[in-house]
Amino acid sequence: MPTVRATNIGGLNLYINPLLVEEGSLIRSVNVDSYPYGAKTKRVGYATFQGTADGSAVTSLFSWTKNDGSLFVYRASGSKLYHSVGGTGAWTTSGNGTITAGNHVGYAVLGDTLIVGDGSGSTRHSTNGTSFTDTTLAPIGEHFAQFQNRIYIGGTASTMFYSTTGDATNWNTSGTSDSSSLTIPGEGKISGVNNINDRIIANKTSGKMFRWDGYSLVDVSTNLGPSSPYSVSQAEGYNLWLSRLGIIGYGGAKPQLFSNPIQSQIYNDSGNGIVGTVFDTAPAVTHRYDYMVAVGTVTDDFTSEAVNNAIIKYDFQKNEFLNYEFANFPKAFCSYKDAAGVQRLIFGDSSGQCYTFGGTAVTDNGSAIECSVEHVFHLNVPELDKKFKWYTGFFNPGCEAQVSIAISNTYTKASKKWSDLGDVVDGVVEYRFPEGSRGKLLFVRIKEYSTTSRFVYYGSVIDADLIPK
Repeated sequence: MPTVRATNIGGLNLYINPLLVEEGSLIRSVNVDSYPYGAKTKRVGYATFQGTADGSAVTSLFSWTKNDGSLFVYRASGSKLYHSVGGTGAWTTSGNGTITAGNHVGYAVLGDTLIVGDGSGSTRHSTNGTSFTDTTLAPIGEHFAQFQNRIYIGGTASTMFYSTTGDATNWNTSGTSDSSSLTIPGEGKISGVNNINDRIIANKTSGKMFRWDGYSLVDVSTNLGPSSPYSVSQAEGYNLWLSRLGIIGYGGAKPQLFSNPIQSQIYNDSGNGIVGTVFDTAPAVTHRYDYMVAVGTVTDDFTSEAVNNAIIKYDFQKNEFLNYEFANFPKAFCSYKDAAGVQRLIFGDSSGQCYTFGGTAVTDNGSAIECSVEHVFHLNVPELDKKFKWYTGFFNPGCEAQVSIAISNTYTKASKKWSDLGDVVDGVVEYRFPEGSRGKLLFVRIKEYSTTSRFVYYGSVIDADLIPK
């Protein structure tokens, strides 16, 4: 009687032939994390962060800690820029904080000055955190970066500007001032300016990328430039972003595609991947060692199962992809260190509400978190029928998960007829398969939909008899 074990559960792998990957590999994963390593735990939830301000969609979230330690958290929504003192004060309209309705707001910090712009109205700066002053002679732009003690701004066409050394407010080009500009060549307009590995990377809407070291401009163009400037996020000097060909990593040389395991969620022949317009605006954040990008509803063409309000999560410590599904779809993210030194993740939605993700929350602001994990087993002999006999599962005692199985001879969704084996409240469970449990492929699904607890899934063991041809 052959026995197979799925006790080292990794991330999603929808790219490689399922007969070649490790037995029991995941083909669906929603709202779980890889903790402890090799297991899966239901993700934490979130709760509200401040009020809704003007009730308009949140387009930008960012934070600034002044040199004296004062913390300000900012949001852009409607036609205003708001701040929260310390991240605990109520949203307050920032002085001279009127913006173009619906625009994103970019920012950078030089010295003890915060400079912002929305790509349409005047560029402004703040030294006190609560009010802004129009920055004389500064170009209009949305994309900002600090590099070599200057502020760089991507203009509204193909010109990239930089400030006088050491002064975010000085954009003069004569006398002792040395502000200047350079043209980013090629088709398209500037769609992003980022400091990556002590170089400025200027992106264009055509997908072209150029690297500027303060002296020379180098074309590093590929087809892998960011499709959404709001999807670019950095951790430990390494940048990640969304392109129309996948999720890209960049450390300063050439961009690298590494999202093959979930390629079919990004684009596929059925046209059920990321919607085209989402590529241009998808927000993302790196929080601790997770890169998360909000991409809307996606349906890969392997499982044909939809993930609604999908957030693709890449854990670059473990080099694995998983999916989140939030009850409130993020329009903007921000990861910042609060006054106590704790790293916080907040996001805002289309209703104007912001949320704090993490901590001890077990719901999505009161909504149950539905999580699902699905394996497929063939017992290393996919060509033979099996008589499935026993299922053994390992969980944390007291959890509210349910185990379901489907037996089929194909991978198509329509062929999978699910039936429940039972709950796993005892932690370690053993179930006999129903009579007639025969077929080439076994699909095992772990689902949980509670508002009271989080489950931990350590793995499954399948016993079966092989049926010779």
